[in-house]
Amino acid sequence: MLCGRGAGPVSSTNTEQVTRFRLSDQYQQLKNSFHRHLIQQIEERNLDIDQWDDAKIERFVNEQVRRYVVEQRLPVNLRESEALAHDACDELMGFGPIQALVDDDTVNDIVVNGPNNVFIEREGKLYSAPVRFLDNTHVIRVIQRILSPIGRRVDESTPMVDARLPDGSRVNAIIPPIALDGPCLSIRKFRKQALTAEDLIRGGSVNEAEIEYLKDRVRHRTNTIVVGGTGSGKTTFLNLLSQWIPQGERIITVEDAAELRLQHSHVVRLETRPPNLEGERAITARDLVRNALRMRPDRIIVGEVRGDEVLDMLQAMNTGHDGSMTTIHANSTRDAIHRLELLAGFAGYNGSELTFRGQVASAVQLLVHVARLPDGKRRLMSVTEVQGLSGHDLLMRTVFRYDIEAGVHIDCRGEP
Repeated sequence: MLCGRGAGPVSSTNTEQVTRFRLSDQYQQLKNSFHRHLIQQIEERNLDIDQWDDAKIERFVNEQVRRYVVEQRLPVNLRESEALAHDACDELMGFGPIQALVDDDTVNDIVVNGPNNVFIEREGKLYSAPVRFLDNTHVIRVIQRILSPIGRRVDESTPMVDARLPDGSRVNAIIPPIALDGPCLSIRKFRKQALTAEDLIRGGSVNEAEIEYLKDRVRHRTNTIVVGGTGSGKTTFLNLLSQWIPQGERIITVEDAAELRLQHSHVVRLETRPPNLEGERAITARDLVRNALRMRPDRIIVGEVRGDEVLDMLQAMNTGHDGSMTTIHANSTRDAIHRLELLAGFAGYNGSELTFRGQVASAVQLLVHVARLPDGKRRLMSVTEVQGLSGHDLLMRTVFRYDIEAGVHIDCRGEP
């Protein structure tokens, strides 16, 4: 038995009983007491468990559980002892109560709202997770364990943090006094394998005609913006588009948290840096886009345009870096144009609206709108070509759109 993982088949009744047991206050106190006992044993025996492999740690924990249960005369059965050993291993080697959720490939997001409320997202829908923490201190301890290997920290002086795990997963943590109801943790997990066009076709997110059209536009170096709301799959779609960039082109990526996974031999990945404790030495997306222009790129890919880098990104698209791509938060293609104008204003753009729209018209050729529908499914909602400027308005032509009521993708290329 390895921390309860090697047990045989478990009936649904037994599973429900163990789940209820693990959520009880009694078990939380037991787990906390055993964890302190385990740390005491490690310190007293001067054990360097950091040098042990997982199997050795698991054997040690199982032996300690058996002894602890006997010595304390605890009224727990075999399944409950296995749960205690499993959770103790997660506390020593992983992220405590949420380790099983991190390991579960069907879970897309993990949201911790204080010690007693943990939620997960599967297939676009949120569910309550059958796990809990002992208290706020326990949540903060797990947050610190997540951040420590990547050189980040969170405390009262820095109560908010954004970070990225080695596998690309995004982490956000916020603690009291900013978070009034206890520390909160959000983890947006990344698939181990990037979604392919075939995956999206099977899931109904796109159809073959749209895929072939987009492949052709990417290969012909069309400047593209992927548009969508939070959680709509913008980064996933940008990853998909990048797969069709011909090998041999030099690609520079700029991101706040490196999430893109380009399968190319000539990629330079740049990531922004937050300010230090003195509020200095930050490296912004605008700094990186400007620097990327000096790095002889064939294409520049900005993970998301959300600030004053918008002007430099449009300049890059206008100055010979055809085929560049980015994403932007917006609920439609028209909203995306308005958001570009808004961001440009924040960046200090003082020209006229007509001049700016002319720059957008010459820089951007394609807008790809993705969305997450109320049922949690993600769909390519529209593909729109930017055809120029007519008066003060951009000329835009929809070439594909998704009909929500009929549930079908429609090819609009034959329409007048």
